[in-house]
Amino acid sequence: MAITLTTPTVDELGHVVRTLRDWQDDASPMQLHPGDLGWYSRFGVDALAGAVRTWRRSGRLLAIGLLDGANVLRATVALEAWRDEELAHQVVSDVSDPERGVLPTGKASVEAPNGTRVQDLLSDVGWSTDESWTPLRRDLTKPVEPSGLRVEVIGLGEESEFTAVHRSAWGSAQFTDERWRAMAAGLLGPDVRCLIGRDAAGVAVAGVTVWSAGPGKPGLLEPMGVHAQHRGQGYGRAVCLAAAAELQRSASSSALVCTPSSLGPAIATYASAGFQRLPERRDRSRDA
Repeated sequence: MAITLTTPTVDELGHVVRTLRDWQDDASPMQLHPGDLGWYSRFGVDALAGAVRTWRRSGRLLAIGLLDGANVLRATVALEAWRDEELAHQVVSDVSDPERGVLPTGKASVEAPNGTRVQDLLSDVGWSTDESWTPLRRDLTKPVEPSGLRVEVIGLGEESEFTAVHRSAWGSAQFTDERWRAMAAGLLGPDVRCLIGRDAAGVAVAGVTVWSAGPGKPGLLEPMGVHAQHRGQGYGRAVCLAAAAELQRSASSSALVCTPSSLGPAIATYASAGFQRLPERRDRSRDA
């Protein structure tokens, strides 16, 4: 049967998210996580639906991608289709042809899990290696040590301090209270917890968003940041420990995070909180 490429409707997003949850597995390399879609949902449900691409055979979802910006596709495939030759050729054909409505002309990148035939085939047809990413994982089957930080889960009406920490940490004005509310009220709202860490004086110094994929599945930190005025005091490590503890309370099997390999201090922060480095992943890029 032919493999079809589609952009889901808003009503179809629930099935896509449930399928993506099912694909999460601690034995697999780092891959697209429901939390990635959840973080994108700060732009609204219509924008999220418009950014998702799916590949199906006989109605069955085999691959899911998220356009993280106009020229970056973050994709994964069903575990049973990891080395599916027909699927890989179709996905690579679709991402390589701008007329298919996945990636535009010019420079573009695809992120796919290590070991998938999609990633291998992109290299075979001339897509070069691009940015290197370092995934890290913390096992949650054992107790998580106390963070030493006063941590609160942010609810509706309490988002202003959290978004302010994020904007300072990331040097970006884009994460507004309105976007936080859109994310919290969105399709993946039940899966998300936003944590804010306070120093001894009660000042908000760090924040992290964690996403559950369900009991027994790996959870995700996306994103984490320390306020620019409070760096270098161990708050990053502390809020990462708090994030791991929160995911453990939700029955997640592990806590995952992925950061550019060029960000040595970020990797060191996660490692200090008990996250173990996994094999690096390289994006595949097309220059023209």
